[in-house]
Amino acid sequence: MNPIDLAQFWPGYEVVACRQATHDTLLIELEPQAGSLPKCGRCHQDCPLIHERRIRQVRDRDLLDQRVLLQLPVRRVDCLDCGRVTERIDWLEPASRLTQRLRVWLEGLLQLLPISHVSRLTGLHWHTLKTLDKRRLDASVGAFEPGEVRRLVMDEFALHKGHRYATVIMDAERTRVLWVGHGNSREAIRPFFELLGEHCRQIEAVAMDMNTAFDLEVKRHCPQAEVVYDLFHVVARYGRDVIDRIRVDQANRLREDKPARKVVKQSRWLLLRNRENLKGGQAVQLQELLAANQPLATAYVLKDALKEIWYAPSVQDGWRRWRTWLRHARDSGLAPLQRFARNLKRYARGILASARFPLHTSQLEGVNNRIKVIKRMAYGFRDSAYFFLKIKAAFPGKAR
Repeated sequence: MNPIDLAQFWPGYEVVACRQATHDTLLIELEPQAGSLPKCGRCHQDCPLIHERRIRQVRDRDLLDQRVLLQLPVRRVDCLDCGRVTERIDWLEPASRLTQRLRVWLEGLLQLLPISHVSRLTGLHWHTLKTLDKRRLDASVGAFEPGEVRRLVMDEFALHKGHRYATVIMDAERTRVLWVGHGNSREAIRPFFELLGEHCRQIEAVAMDMNTAFDLEVKRHCPQAEVVYDLFHVVARYGRDVIDRIRVDQANRLREDKPARKVVKQSRWLLLRNRENLKGGQAVQLQELLAANQPLATAYVLKDALKEIWYAPSVQDGWRRWRTWLRHARDSGLAPLQRFARNLKRYARGILASARFPLHTSQLEGVNNRIKVIKRMAYGFRDSAYFFLKIKAAFPGKAR
């Protein structure tokens, strides 16, 4: 078997020495092949005039249990067209200390592992890897390309602790994140519509939570678009403003009956969870709780009835469900429920629009869950621009 010619891994160069630099580092010295001419780093033409040579150490992919360090002369040529420039080396980017082969391998690892893990695995500095990954992401998803977008999904998420938020906007049909920006106000999302430009005219519908700032900005830039309010956010607000409030009120009325009070106080997740998600004996517990407490039973039943409005097959059927729900809420005698119903009347058009534009809540829920995973993998992001690129890369979209 013929020994492997190591020079084939570095075209244009030959190995002149190979020695152990440290116990886990192999130093390979390279020299340009005899008779080969360097190429201009700008015009890529052969340049026989060499101005100077500088020795550079470059990291390459590991070999078995050894880290590979290359030592080679990098020449500055005197090009007749471009002047004095650094030569072009096909397997090494200008001014880089990492070979192309190593860069491609690292980019693959960074798509699977947190930067800190790749840093420990390779011995490269965290900031070196972050810069490499950010450049890759910027090249692949950094440009704003709306395409033939017709329906949008908008949502906010917590950027840091302390009520600091960012907004994500997605193409609902392709599940592709188009834009991520700081804040959750009208001014925060305005740059998106300015980038969208003439494409605003083709937007048919925009799904969002009951955020008045988003609503007003959409109507300003896309007056023909229908605003669709998201089921997940409305039901979540119902849980906070109605079920939680009624549950606390009922617990306070049972101060003298401590066992019953304890059952009501500990029933929060039982009441908020969908019936199909109940496990073990939870269905029986829920049934017993609702049978024993009429106000909680009313709030729970009307929660399910509220959801059914979004699944109406037509706007007319949705209107009938909406009017029936409002009547039951008004006649319930429960102040938190009546107050919630009065506030919800302002958003009736956006609720009923879901019959024409069934923009599913699972898209928003999926975005938020994936964002949380990205944050956990990185233990938080100090560079928001890098974080936003990570979010865009996580939702590259699918063919329509």
